[in-house]
Amino acid sequence: MSELYGIAKEKYAAYGVDAEAVIEKIMEIPISVHCWQGDDVVGLDGGGAASNGIQTTGNYPGRARTFEELKEDIRKAFSLIPGKKRLNLHASYAVLNGESVDRDAYRAEHFAPWVEFAKELHLDGIDFNPTIFSHKNMKDGLSLSSPDEEIRSFWVRHCKACLKISEYFAEQMGTPCLMNIWIPDGFKDVPADRLAPRLRLKRSLDEILAEPYDKKKVIVAVESKVFGIGVESYTVGSNEFYQNYAAKNGICCLLDSGHYHPLEYVSDKIPALLAFYDTVALHVTRGVRWDSDHVVLFEDEIKEIAKEIIRNGAESKVKIALDYFDASINRIAAWVVGARNMRKALLWAALQPNEMLKGLQDKADFTQLMVLQEELKTLPFEAVWEECLAREGQKGSDWYQDVKEYENSVLSKRN
Repeated sequence: MSELYGIAKEKYAAYGVDAEAVIEKIMEIPISVHCWQGDDVVGLDGGGAASNGIQTTGNYPGRARTFEELKEDIRKAFSLIPGKKRLNLHASYAVLNGESVDRDAYRAEHFAPWVEFAKELHLDGIDFNPTIFSHKNMKDGLSLSSPDEEIRSFWVRHCKACLKISEYFAEQMGTPCLMNIWIPDGFKDVPADRLAPRLRLKRSLDEILAEPYDKKKVIVAVESKVFGIGVESYTVGSNEFYQNYAAKNGICCLLDSGHYHPLEYVSDKIPALLAFYDTVALHVTRGVRWDSDHVVLFEDEIKEIAKEIIRNGAESKVKIALDYFDASINRIAAWVVGARNMRKALLWAALQPNEMLKGLQDKADFTQLMVLQEELKTLPFEAVWEECLAREGQKGSDWYQDVKEYENSVLSKRN
């Protein structure tokens, strides 16, 4: 234990916070880290560059081009990320080994290599996402809401296949798999009919959920969005649609912190949903003016998100995953910065004297509440964070040198 940490412990103890207990608790909260940061959301199934509402900007050298390269990069990034981790996969990362099979016919065996890899890294589990973009069967920007029955049925079959694969992940890893459905469906300009596409989406979701699956093993989530690239005027899967659908059908809402209006905050939505849902899922990202999926930084909103999880005792109810992709910087560093910041925010939130703060609010002592909240901002948080890293055998602020060495020895050799 460092001298600085000893001082920090005493400082926090003065506010009734046990830093030792906090460290132990925070390192056990699983964070699901997304595979798609490593290859710019290209995938392994031949779909090509991300499209249909997904756009990655930049051309930093060293993008993973194969399953082996992607595993190598994930292994490196995870070695620099403290705490319990999960792996978040998209269906487009099926390992097909030359087999000609479309997404509606994917099977568990196409993801067995990922299970082997997750077990090698001693991960807490695997989460999964049907890949309903970057495909020839995105017709006129529509998938599960398409008026073309052949197109709509294809994507229903894909999601049903993903349910079986999600169940396989849960069985193999021993923890439930969160299967999240996001679609880019919508229209660039003002639509003539807003209802019919949503009724078709509802029908599709009903058909998907009619497929038998073990609800103890698979947590189905739906992810809303305000707008996307090319669908600026109307998005079929809106927040109101999905929250009502999830509530009625006993599934989970997923809140992506980049999918709302600029002055809407996911941190405020978390306790609203916790009042009604047993499980809430998150995709933590950083939008800049729009849903731009920037690397997560240690800023106010991520702190507020973490506070709502911790102070409401919702560590097991809120499923935390990351979702960003930046091809303009070193991709390994992007993974590490974002994942470390999510863990850092959880630690920061748990070091707050939350019960004391709630008590002041309940007594309407808003002056002291404000004063205390300001005083807490200058407590020696960094010393506790460094202690966390040391106990995990992790490097502190000098971790980036490892990434630069990896770039020089591995990434720079990729053409």
